[in-house]
Amino acid sequence: MGDLFSRRIAGYGVTLPMYRAMAALWEVGDQRLGDLAAMTTIEISTLSRLVGEMKRRGLVTRTRLKDNARTVAINLTPKGRALAEELIPIAVHFENVAVRNFPSKNISDLKSVLAEIYDSLNSIEPEIEEVNKARKAARTKT
Repeated sequence: MGDLFSRRIAGYGVTLPMYRAMAALWEVGDQRLGDLAAMTTIEISTLSRLVGEMKRRGLVTRTRLKDNARTVAINLTPKGRALAEELIPIAVHFENVAVRNFPSKNISDLKSVLAEIYDSLNSIEPEIEEVNKARKAARTKT
C-alpha cells in the first residue's frame, strides 16, 4: 500500500515520509521534532533532514518557542496545509479501497489489533538501547 500510495503522490513532489509528516502536522500543529518523530515513526535524524527539505520547499516552518528558545515548533505553512488537504482525501481513498471487502466490525478489530501490536513493540526500544550500549562499551574496552 505504501508503494502504491508513494507512486500516486509522486506527481505532487512528495514522498511518503513527507506526506506522513504533513498529515501529522495537519492533525496537530506546534510539534517538536521528537513528538513528530513519535507520531510518524520516522527516525529523528531522518525526520530532521526531511523537515529541512520541507522548509526549503515552503511546506513547513520551524519557529523557536518564546518560553524555551532551545525548542523548535514545526508547523505547516499555508502552502503545506493546502497540499496536505489535497493529499489526505487520496490517502483516505486508498484506505477505503484496501478495506472495502471487509465488514465494518472486522475493520474496527483490525485497527485495534494493529494499535495493540504497535504499542507492544514500544517495549523493544529500551532493549535495543541496552544492547547498543553494551556493544559500544565492549568496543571501547578493546
